Amino acid sequence: MEWSDVRIFLAVARGGSFGAAARSLGVSHPTVGRRIKVLEDEAEQPLFRRTGDGLVLTDAGDSVMTLAESMENSALSMERRLVGNHERLEGILRISSAEWFAGYVLAPVLAELTRRHPAVVPEVIASYRLLNLSRRDADVAFRLVPFSEPDIVQRRLMTVSYGLYGSAETVRAMQTDPSSAGLILMNTAQSHFPDVAWLLDRFPRSRRVFTSTSRAVQAQMCLRGMGIAVLPRPLGDAVSGLQRIETPEPPPTRDIWVGYHHDLRHMDRLRAMLEIADTMLPAGTVARR
Repeated sequence: MEWSDVRIFLAVARGGSFGAAARSLGVSHPTVGRRIKVLEDEAEQPLFRRTGDGLVLTDAGDSVMTLAESMENSALSMERRLVGNHERLEGILRISSAEWFAGYVLAPVLAELTRRHPAVVPEVIASYRLLNLSRRDADVAFRLVPFSEPDIVQRRLMTVSYGLYGSAETVRAMQTDPSSAGLILMNTAQSHFPDVAWLLDRFPRSRRVFTSTSRAVQAQMCLRGMGIAVLPRPLGDAVSGLQRIETPEPPPTRDIWVGYHHDLRHMDRLRAMLEIADTMLPAGTVARR
């Protein structure tokens, strides 16, 4: 059983279809089908069965899945160790973070990294999803929550202040009727965020008008007079035309955690980026003034 075939098997099992596996691996649909047929011929029985919800593992496929994940862990461990021991400051550094953090906090750090080390290419994966560092979905991640995965080196990097923002027109209207402003919130998956509860608690009579997983999109809707939003201050203060609304009690702050897999602790380009971040980013609360 070859590792290249095992990767395809795992992609199909996780994606539920040949098409999803092909897209995730960057190969053609027929290639996926051929390699799965090779595995099934070796096993002398089907590894997947078709259902209305896509492909699911057969009993034989379940048995192969355990072996495949073990092979994947070994292959990824070897890859991380080889990358981590690379002594030259060159190559891609994959960074996972929220879009607003990459654009308004991390951008100067990455610019300085490439100025000092032109052969290093930062690759930002801007997403609210928590990527798997063990599978090298990213080399390093910046999150609002601590890491729970095993073998992750992590620490609290900084604390970010949040503020309430609206357009000049929205702020004027609120002086007459505070409940006139619509609420711009995170979507349902992020409805547990403390700033969402803070906003709903203080404006119980206001209606929800827009939700998004992107803080940058929220800021743009705010700027266009759609309503008010709680935004990270590095973002909200930087958007020309937005006004920060003073409140008796400010929105809750959030900690930013940085983490990477233990096997990458010797990766020079990762260490260089973190050293620059420690120098350029304040250790305390950002934008609390």
